[in-house]
Amino acid sequence: MPNRLAHETSPYLLQHADNPVDWWPWSAGAFDEARRTHRPVLLSVGYSSCHWCHVMAHESFEDQATADYLNEHFVSVKVDREERPDVDAVYMEAVQAATGQGGWPMTVFLTPDAEPFYFGTYFPPAPRHGMPSFRQVLEGVQQAWSTRHDEVSEVAGKIVRDLAQREIVRQAAEAPGEEELAQALLGLTREYDAQRGGFGGAPKFPPSMVLEFLLRHHARTGAEGALQMARDTCERMARGGLYDQLGGGFARYSVDRDWIVPHFEKMLYDNALLCRVYAHLWRVTGSDLARRVALETADFMVRELRTPEGGFASALDADSDDGTGRHVEGAYYAWTPGQLREVLGEDAELAARYFGVTDEGTFEHGQSVLQLPQTESVFDAGKVASVRERLLSARVRRPAPGRDDKVVAAWNGLAIAALAETGAYFGRPDLTEAALGAADLLVRVHLDEHVRLARTSKDGRVGPNAGVLEDYADVAEGFLALASVTGEGVWLDFAGLLLDHVLARFTDPETGALYDTASDAEQLIRRPQDPTDNAAPSGWTAAAGALLSYAAHTGSAAHRTAAERALGVVKTLGPRVPRFIGWGLAVAEALLDGPREVAVVGPALDDERTAALHRTALLGAAPGAVVACGTPDSDEFPLLADRTLVDGAPTAYVCRGFVCDLPVADPEALRAKLSAS
Repeated sequence: MPNRLAHETSPYLLQHADNPVDWWPWSAGAFDEARRTHRPVLLSVGYSSCHWCHVMAHESFEDQATADYLNEHFVSVKVDREERPDVDAVYMEAVQAATGQGGWPMTVFLTPDAEPFYFGTYFPPAPRHGMPSFRQVLEGVQQAWSTRHDEVSEVAGKIVRDLAQREIVRQAAEAPGEEELAQALLGLTREYDAQRGGFGGAPKFPPSMVLEFLLRHHARTGAEGALQMARDTCERMARGGLYDQLGGGFARYSVDRDWIVPHFEKMLYDNALLCRVYAHLWRVTGSDLARRVALETADFMVRELRTPEGGFASALDADSDDGTGRHVEGAYYAWTPGQLREVLGEDAELAARYFGVTDEGTFEHGQSVLQLPQTESVFDAGKVASVRERLLSARVRRPAPGRDDKVVAAWNGLAIAALAETGAYFGRPDLTEAALGAADLLVRVHLDEHVRLARTSKDGRVGPNAGVLEDYADVAEGFLALASVTGEGVWLDFAGLLLDHVLARFTDPETGALYDTASDAEQLIRRPQDPTDNAAPSGWTAAAGALLSYAAHTGSAAHRTAAERALGVVKTLGPRVPRFIGWGLAVAEALLDGPREVAVVGPALDDERTAALHRTALLGAAPGAVVACGTPDSDEFPLLADRTLVDGAPTAYVCRGFVCDLPVADPEALRAKLSAS
């Protein structure tokens, strides 16, 4: 019989709807039940493409004996971290403070007042590797709750008080300048892996936001070292197993330092961010590899993540059926030499050399993850294309990984920005149309009559959870990119409405610091606040970037001031931990450069000469430059006010720092203005 999760919209929660555990979703009712029955709360947090979440579910939550014990002694609450990042953040902070590490599944025991008192992540069904079994943990917690209740309550209260006293690094009163950005670059250089690309050791995550900073720093200063780190890292990632060499798109991270073996789930946010990075790398270098990867990643998102309603699904699982009924990590993606021979016949040897498939294997059980290890050998391009096509056709017949179909507002904002720009750069209007479709879904389904944003939807039905700061910031970023690419000012207007909420409901008026949840959101044991990047830009720095772009478009002093105040934390953290505040550093580069404001006016948007100037403006690499395009009488963008054609020809105007250059009508002259320091 289904439990209370059967009516939820989250695919992760629905995966647990048939568990014998009497799950509750996060709700006041769950804690009322805990108070009424005087039981502690088991809080279990995960997400649908999390491998170890699935393992623990199969081992423990599907086990009747374990479920019976839980149902008798606990109120069990299941949370999708992607639907409730606020709940995840406050309890993950507690887990990390108590244990020194974190991760998912996250297992936390709470009092009926939601105060945590015991923490962990994955617990096995039997003791192993020094870990107690899940049943041992449950029995220990239950005994402590029953026999030492006052002590448990005292511990929980102390943990909450300690969390309340924890403060983020106090931000500086002003945004970072040249000195701080140079120090950040030096810090990145020290941590850079010159042999393999990327930063630090294993596991290795794609450093998307840091790469954007490096590209912008190069564009502003001409620093070749910054470009070299970005270019080499992008090449190593794209040639490794992190990148899907057949279908395009990136896995979440590499378990090794060499980008060979990925953790196979594919997340929308990673692919949106990396699609944009490779498009921006191409914009600077003209690299064929960067162009190919940007387009293949965009095509992957549209082909495999777009939902029937026009939005983009959250993720593809790491695991899939290996053909024997067992769900195995990487089964969809890995190959043996024998499997190559079955599909390719005499071309199998060429494919093995080209993709680095060995008899020993680079993964598990003699399987290899496809790479492009050869940098000097010459291969027949036609043969390689044929091999790739046949392997992809064979792979499509394998059982596919599951898809988490929920649409997360923030990640769709990132996808909108990436697809809009990639479509414009490479003459792919279908990609821009896909971005417009996702933007339309967000407006129709996620926005209410007060322009408040819901975090998620599924099957066109809005989820119950309020948007957090990253939702407002990333959707505004997507809408601003869409406005620049399409010349449709309505997207600038929507961005402004979202940013009004950021100013009113997420910003500390005294300090300019930003909170992850709104002032009128559900009150948790602590109001989460984190300026550092995780796998995606922090809401704090994403908001700073969107506020700065909106100010450049509109001349709004309030939005620019808010952006500058928010960047104070980057002045503090950038020189110390640059790897973890890359997007803040990228926004700071835009602030130092102006950012530049480009207005293109022409007789019509589809006029060839207007389009040439518009495309040149979009291809300018000046950090954070904003672009408005329209007719001289247009009221779509403030930047177009009083802009006239020069000698009747389409004309571009470039301004920054309250100063405008002379207008130009020639794309080459515009390109020079956008590349000048």
